[in-house]
Amino acid sequence: MKTGLDCFIENANLRRPLANKRIALLAHPASVTQDLTHSLDALAALDDITLSAAFGPQHGLRGDKQDNMMESPDYTDPRHQLPVFSLYGESRRPTDAMMDSFDVLLIDLQDLGCRIYTFITTLRYMLEAAAKQGKAVWILDRPNPAGRPIEGLMLRDGWESFVGAGAMPMRHGLTMGEMANWFIATLKLDVECNIIPMQDWQPDTAPGYGWPLGERTWINPSPNAPNLWMARCYAGTVMLEGTTLSEGRGTTRPLELFGAPDINAVNVIKKMHQLAPQWLQGCRLGEIWFEPTFHKHQGKLCSGVQIYVEDGHYQPQQFKPWRLQALAFKAIRHLYPDYPLWRDFPYEYELGKLAIDVINGSPLLREWVDDTESIASDLALLASEDEKCWKQDIADFLLY
Repeated sequence: MKTGLDCFIENANLRRPLANKRIALLAHPASVTQDLTHSLDALAALDDITLSAAFGPQHGLRGDKQDNMMESPDYTDPRHQLPVFSLYGESRRPTDAMMDSFDVLLIDLQDLGCRIYTFITTLRYMLEAAAKQGKAVWILDRPNPAGRPIEGLMLRDGWESFVGAGAMPMRHGLTMGEMANWFIATLKLDVECNIIPMQDWQPDTAPGYGWPLGERTWINPSPNAPNLWMARCYAGTVMLEGTTLSEGRGTTRPLELFGAPDINAVNVIKKMHQLAPQWLQGCRLGEIWFEPTFHKHQGKLCSGVQIYVEDGHYQPQQFKPWRLQALAFKAIRHLYPDYPLWRDFPYEYELGKLAIDVINGSPLLREWVDDTESIASDLALLASEDEKCWKQDIADFLLY
C-alpha cells in the first residue's frame, strides 16, 4: 500500500503542474513516507518543488503539545528556515497573511476516521480559505484506520464547532481526500482541489481493516493516539472527554479504557450485558485497574474497563464503539443514579454548552443516558436513521 505522499514523491509527472509554484504543506507527526521521512523533509529534498511555508494543526507540525486546548505558536522551522504557521494558536482559521505565503497547499494529514478529530475541521477551514483566496489545494490521501464502518448520531444544525466540522456521524468512514470532496460539494466551494489517491488501499481486508497492518509503521498523529487499537475505539471513547471518567490519559493505553475510583467495573460490565448485549459484539471487555500519572484522577487507583480489539475477536462490522461507550454511560447511570457523570468545563472553547453535547453534536445522547425510561432501542432507532442517511450521502465520494 502506498499513501498519496509516497505516490507524489515517487512520480515526477504528478508534480509537474506545480513547477514554478510556491508550495506550502499542512502536516503533523504522522505525515511520513514509507521510510519514515517526515513529509516536510521529503518535499524539501525534491529539486522540482519550491517550499515557501508550512502549517501545523492541533498538537503541531512535528508534535509539540500533549493535551487538548494547548495552543502552538508560529515559528521558523530550524531545518529548512521556513515559516511554520499554527492553525491551533491565536487563530483556528488561516489568516490572509498566511494564505499569501503560497500558491498551492499540500495537505498530508493522518486522520482517525472520527468527526471529533480536529484535523478534518482544519481541512474544512483551509478549503474555505482557499476558495476565498483563489488558492489550489492538493490532498495527499492516507488510510482511514477505522475503515469503512459508519456509526453514531449526525451532528445537528447549530452544533458546529472545532470538533464538529459538519453534519456527519461520529464514525464517518471516509479518507481525508474523500472528506475534502464531500466538503466541497456540501459547502458549494469554488476551489481547485486535486486528490493524490493511495495505491492498493483495502479497507475491508484483514487484519488491518483500514490500516495496512504489517506494512506501515504506526506514527502517533496526536500524542494520545498511540496505536491502531485506540483508533478503532476512538469513535466511542472520545466521548469520555466530556465526562468525569478517566479515558486513560496518563496511562500507556489512552482511549482504550475508562474508569474512576468510585465505580465498580465488574458491575458496570455486567449491567452493560444486561441492558444491550447486542452492542458488545466484535470485541472483548475486561476489568482493569489503573492509576493515571496525569489528567483526570491523577494518582488515584481507578476501577476500569478495557476494550480489546486487537485479536481474532475483533470484527469491524460488528464492533460498535459509539454504542458501547453510550451503553457504559447508561450502565453507570443505572448503578449510580446520582453519579456526577458529565464534565462541566469549556470544551474546545465552546462556552455555555456541556462538553458531552459539543462532542456529540447535540444533547441527544446525554438526554438518552439521563432518561430513566429510555432503552437501547430508542437510541439505536435515532442512530440507525442517521447512519443510513450518511451512507447514502457519501456514496458518490468514495474513491476506493
